[in-house]
Amino acid sequence: MAAKQDAEATSTRPYLIRALHEWCCDNGFTPYITVAVDASVQVPKEYVKDGEIVLNIGLDATTSLNIGNEYIDFKARFSGVVREIIVPVDQIMAIFARENGQGMAFPKVSGAERKPSADKTAAPRAVVSLAQPNPKRKSVDAAEDDKSPSTDDATDTATSPQKQSTGGNSKPTLTRVK
Repeated sequence: MAAKQDAEATSTRPYLIRALHEWCCDNGFTPYITVAVDASVQVPKEYVKDGEIVLNIGLDATTSLNIGNEYIDFKARFSGVVREIIVPVDQIMAIFARENGQGMAFPKVSGAERKPSADKTAAPRAVVSLAQPNPKRKSVDAAEDDKSPSTDDATDTATSPQKQSTGGNSKPTLTRVK
């Protein structure tokens, strides 16, 4: 009977994402997700770099945030324009705190594994925080400056006014631990 229960178990990925999001918010950190972009992901394509996008999913940067078991969806501002974002949970490669890089990376899910009945036994990998930013990776924060002032209370996801206390535009870099 235990084997049957394991075969029907849902993925741990959405639960871990929700837990790390809550941890970031509780500790005053800004939660970011790295997303592998394909046709199933609804994001502003102009911010996609090397098939990936980094999104601020903090409560100040999003509206109507819903972290479900299948999708994360919310509304966010990009260069002053509100956009609806829909990301399948399986496309999330990592979630981390912007300020210190702590978080978790996830293994890539192939198309065959995305079926609801797929075996979801792959364990997530821990993330190591690095002091040096990766200049090749462009996060949504650094993507483009908003030239016009906003009248909306929501923080612009593309141009968050929060900067690291260390100064500059350095971003933490994720490294998968094997």
